[in-house]
Amino acid sequence: MAPFDTRTIRFPTHAKSSPVSEAPHLLGAIEAGGTKFVCAVGHGDGGIVAESRIETQSPATTLPAVVRFFAGAEARHGRVRAFGLAAFGPVDLRRDSPQYGFITSTPKPGWQNTDLLGTLQRALGRPFGFDTDVNAAALAELRRGAGRGLSSLVYITIGTGIGGGVIHHGRPVHGLMHPEIGHVRVLRHPADTAFAGVCPFHGDCLEGLANGPAILARTGHPLSEAPPQAPIWDIEADYLGQLCAQLVLMHSPERILLGGGVMQAAAPIFGRIRERMHHWLAGYVPHVGLQSPDYVTAPGLGAAAGIQGGLCLALGARFARSGGDE
Repeated sequence: MAPFDTRTIRFPTHAKSSPVSEAPHLLGAIEAGGTKFVCAVGHGDGGIVAESRIETQSPATTLPAVVRFFAGAEARHGRVRAFGLAAFGPVDLRRDSPQYGFITSTPKPGWQNTDLLGTLQRALGRPFGFDTDVNAAALAELRRGAGRGLSSLVYITIGTGIGGGVIHHGRPVHGLMHPEIGHVRVLRHPADTAFAGVCPFHGDCLEGLANGPAILARTGHPLSEAPPQAPIWDIEADYLGQLCAQLVLMHSPERILLGGGVMQAAAPIFGRIRERMHHWLAGYVPHVGLQSPDYVTAPGLGAAAGIQGGLCLALGARFARSGGDE
């Protein structure tokens, strides 16, 4: 599919030239999701002074709305010095790539091959930090949430999709692209062999078996509305327990955080997930840290992890531009 031509998008003519006062500590954050874009203006310490939620429609509709929000926020609060963009994906994170900053092979209709970063950077004319939404959330949790004091963690979001961000030595893991943890393979639960899965690429990968739409397709309702003894609880806990065991073996993180809409509405499942993680590890990793109830736990920032991650990315972009002397 050819790249989306972002040059056809019409932006407010005052986006770059509004006569706003300098506010040296103001940062902009964008959590670009498949359902909504959350935009905020705040400070390096995480304080928010303005915030808005914009429905994710087409790029031609959504991106100008993002620019309008920041134009209005700057008129009220002062000039934003740098932005952080935390995006749904897959995205191209290779700075030497001609598609750096593009959303690539996403199943989100209309967003394939969209120059997300370049379009917003040209419209707003400020430094940008850029990463995946889950990498940014993981970074925020490490600095301000359930991972404070650690140097490594994995943040998993389980909702409409499943994604993961890996932090080692205080930095998100990048490589050929970025980890796509939601699409690993898991062994089928004995009570779940007939379900085909909902992933449009792989069918019954982890995302295809354990995301919110997969639960809805089997039961007709969200996990939080399932009776306590319904089989779906054990099925979901087993798949997420397998994931956690694989993360222990592959990345050896100091903590695993499970967030997203499914987990926010189904807190009682954490104990079952930890039990299944130990089942699948089968005693092979004897570290005492795995026994802690905090090893697999909820994010400390809750639903704010994504936008706080955007502020962390913006802070990094500001310091990179200033040479670290501000």
